[in-house]
Amino acid sequence: MIRLLRLSGAALMWLVILALLAVVIVPRFLDRRYYEGPASAHFDGQRFFNPDGEDTVRLPSGGGRGGFLWRQATGRDGRPDWPTQVAVTPAKPAARIAGNAMVATWVGHATVLVQTAGLNILTDPVWSARAGPFGFGPKRAAAPGVALADLPKIDLIVVSHNHYDHLDLATLKRLWDRDRPLIVTGLGNGALMRSAGIDAVELDWRNAAVMTDTGVEIEGDGPPRCDPFGACPRDRATVFVTRNHHWSSRWFTDRNRALWSSFVIRTGSGTIFFAGDTGFGDGRWPSEAAKLGTPRLAILPIGAFRFEPGQMGTGSHIGPVDAVEVYRRLGAQTAIPIHWGTFRLSYEAYDTPPRLLAAATRCTGQQGFAPVAIGRPFVVPPLIDRRAKPTPMDRAALLRCLDTPAVRALR
Repeated sequence: MIRLLRLSGAALMWLVILALLAVVIVPRFLDRRYYEGPASAHFDGQRFFNPDGEDTVRLPSGGGRGGFLWRQATGRDGRPDWPTQVAVTPAKPAARIAGNAMVATWVGHATVLVQTAGLNILTDPVWSARAGPFGFGPKRAAAPGVALADLPKIDLIVVSHNHYDHLDLATLKRLWDRDRPLIVTGLGNGALMRSAGIDAVELDWRNAAVMTDTGVEIEGDGPPRCDPFGACPRDRATVFVTRNHHWSSRWFTDRNRALWSSFVIRTGSGTIFFAGDTGFGDGRWPSEAAKLGTPRLAILPIGAFRFEPGQMGTGSHIGPVDAVEVYRRLGAQTAIPIHWGTFRLSYEAYDTPPRLLAAATRCTGQQGFAPVAIGRPFVVPPLIDRRAKPTPMDRAALLRCLDTPAVRALR
């Protein structure tokens, strides 16, 4: 019996490995073109690319693809254990938050509910149990911080790119059928949503969708319609699609057929910045976004940055070391760290991202950028003009400050 179980386990493991290896030999007919349009500074007529340099193709571990897939399939990489289930007490949000108040609830991973100025806004909504196709992929370690049935009517959704842990068609379809929200995303991602019967507004970087009482207006590159301290008309938001540094793929051969983005959301109570999924790149994109309005709230990723011991970031994902610099360059007053503690996507320990973030903010002297609990509503402070800005600290100096026994012990 034991021998039979071992043989069955080995057979299952090889099936998984063969499925992963199929990634590199999948037929070309499975490639899909989600967008057709003229070439630009980040689109060659076929695929999108990072105009500040392409460092997202290289595997984050730096090794070969076969070995990387083997370690992913078998877990034989020395990764620290993660909890199989994290205790979460789901929130039951208010139907609306009126006026200048702003409340943000981290649902998990990159999903945040922001309620302000009479609007309910969702970022990258994912309620599925697994982040992957056909029921496969990383499993949630933390249940959603808001049950879908308790979610208030959603007015606006932003979707950063088409990876399964950010573009969840099952969740989007339920929200679309229930609420008919405005969904704003980058070029090409709307094709996937339309295949599931979901309408979305697809925009290039620095274009905007303006919510009005009578509908939606589309704007090209231009100055903001309202000042950063809340002069927008009530119940209206301007959603700018802005640059970040990442890549896209849904079916492995369709790499970079759709655009990845961050977002600046201007509301009557202040500006919200959502970084999406991003590496640091040239580091200029946060400053570009800040020109569209000083963020009252920034939503920034800090996880999935370590694929080998001591790694502090990858071309595709910033870790806390780069996130504190993004926070500084945005000039944001408050930030919520996301993209950690929900789906296991890399090799760092469950609590390494927030612990490293705490160490990094101590080194830089920054305030207002600290973890919030999944499912616990967070009241975002009002934006204060003329506040003191943190002194810049270059990455090398920050790494020297972080070179302590406590940080070195983080896995």
